[in-house]
Amino acid sequence: MSINQLMLRNLKKNLKNYYLYIFALMFSVALYFAFVTLQYDPALDETKGTIKGGAAIKAASILLVGIVTVFLLYANNIFIKRRSKEIGLFQLVGMTKSRIFRILSAENLILYYLSLAIGIFLGFSISKLILMILFKITKVDGIASLTFSGTALTQTLIVFSCIYGVIMLMNYIFIKRQSILSLFHVVSSSESRVKKLSLWEMLVGFIGIALIIAGYYVSTQLFNGNLTTMMHLFLAMIFTLGSVIIGTYLFYKGSVSTIANLIRKKKGGYLNINEVLSLSSIMFRMKSNSVLLTIITTVSGLAIGLLSLSYISYYSAEQIAKNNVPANFSFVTNEAANRFEEDLKANGIPFRETKIEVLQAVMNAEDIIGMKMEEYTQDPKAMSVSVISEKSVAGFDLAKDEMYLTGYSDIMMKFISMKDSGPIELIGNKNTLYMQYLGMKKDYPISRYFGGSPVAVVDDSVFKELKGDLNPSIQRSSSLYIGVDIKEGKDLIKANTLFNEKKYNEEAMNESRLDNTNIQKRQMGLAMFIVGFLGLTFLVTSGCILYFKQMDQSEDEKPNYTILRKLGFTQVDLLRGIQAKQAFNFGIPLVIGLMHSYFAVKSGWFLFGTELWMPMFIVMTLYTVLYSIFGILSVLYAKKVIQNAL
Repeated sequence: MSINQLMLRNLKKNLKNYYLYIFALMFSVALYFAFVTLQYDPALDETKGTIKGGAAIKAASILLVGIVTVFLLYANNIFIKRRSKEIGLFQLVGMTKSRIFRILSAENLILYYLSLAIGIFLGFSISKLILMILFKITKVDGIASLTFSGTALTQTLIVFSCIYGVIMLMNYIFIKRQSILSLFHVVSSSESRVKKLSLWEMLVGFIGIALIIAGYYVSTQLFNGNLTTMMHLFLAMIFTLGSVIIGTYLFYKGSVSTIANLIRKKKGGYLNINEVLSLSSIMFRMKSNSVLLTIITTVSGLAIGLLSLSYISYYSAEQIAKNNVPANFSFVTNEAANRFEEDLKANGIPFRETKIEVLQAVMNAEDIIGMKMEEYTQDPKAMSVSVISEKSVAGFDLAKDEMYLTGYSDIMMKFISMKDSGPIELIGNKNTLYMQYLGMKKDYPISRYFGGSPVAVVDDSVFKELKGDLNPSIQRSSSLYIGVDIKEGKDLIKANTLFNEKKYNEEAMNESRLDNTNIQKRQMGLAMFIVGFLGLTFLVTSGCILYFKQMDQSEDEKPNYTILRKLGFTQVDLLRGIQAKQAFNFGIPLVIGLMHSYFAVKSGWFLFGTELWMPMFIVMTLYTVLYSIFGILSVLYAKKVIQNAL
């Protein structure tokens, strides 16, 4: 048999083990090539009104290379160890290590560059789709075209050729360092098996759980008022991050084995076949994979958290725009509002107008402050506040000495919170009005032109009294808010086009809510797009790594399956145990990663938007469904091993 025939037979024999590796490689190449094509696509930066996304895409492509490199090196390490006996046999029949290395290099060259070529073709094919998705998410009115970039092709070939060179270097070092005898024991020694749990390992397990719980608890205290300085806040964040990561490592190092051992002891050592295949397996194997599982869990939590936060910002864009611009269009001068209304009438667009007079005053809110961050610059004794009459908004019927605050943001509440009621003072130019604060409302009745502080709603007589005692130094150039709402939703786009064509948007503080929404979505859409694709890449690569590990374990446990089959257990009996085992192997990192991301997002989501549960639920559900696919593939592979056990 010639060397070429031997190489082709090896390729054919190992193809069944390499198929998911090949898929992940093609997927990574396709995504990278599509990203780089976007980076050099003129449509991304030259489209009028678009985002300048080239730099962000370039940064994302570098991160993508890092993720793919780690995956390919790790996957290659698994496969070279799986073929250690084959390499040993080659040496036994007289092949030199250099010739064996050339054979393996030629095999990898064929698989790698064939996958690379297919991946580049797929990346080129989907580049237009990806650009369309980006335009859709970021609300860019552009034309996506299928553009082939020679620069992107060259960059992709160089990057993945460098990765291939590193892989070959690892293989060369592995072959050179191993003796014939050690090659026959690489697989069996690659995973340590714990024969008996020590007291120290149990203690490590409990410490891991305690650290995770401590990290979760501190994360819930970040913005609840217990930490009132930026230094304390920073230290708490560092502690949370460190305790959760270390706790996760110790959890895999000892907690899982400890919990499994406690369950086994509770059953008195009498385990059924499902528990033997699942509970005992993870008890003896998870410790050796603790570093890998810690990295996968931590990065999964990071990916889910970042995607959740970016989607929260994107999902909240409309509500944030509504808070900034309460009506479809906001004006602060009669002249601009009248011109726009005439334009609307000329184009047959029905509308309704809201006018609110707004005064500026100083508020002494010291007695109703619940908590204040020490570094927060605004003085509670002299807070600037916009004041409107109760007649300007619906739902208020106040006595002369009563006052509500409305339009206070969640972010502001975390840095300077208000009590439910208490005495408060409105300070004019000469006189001070003593009021009774009745609570906080969420509504934003006026535009952000009048400031980001809360708006005070007072009795009309108090409003008139304050109007006669204004401090001129703190008044804005306009004291009139004019909101124009379009009655028919179908006319909004037409009205917004008219607003921009007539250049009302270029005049001071004339704003369109729709434009505000689109700007927010452009800013966060690109971030969500990049984080989403990087998260998807990590999900696929980490899922493949776990799949390869389970594939290895299934092959190692094949003799056990043979014995169990000979004892009379059916394929169905064994498969139930395998399903439970894979539920643990894939479910534990997934659940821990989801918990990490939940507490991280829950602690600071209000910094990114106004909605929490729906965006986070959507992201976590989608991630769980995609991640579960690899668990199902692992069960299917184990099923084949069981079928071939006899």
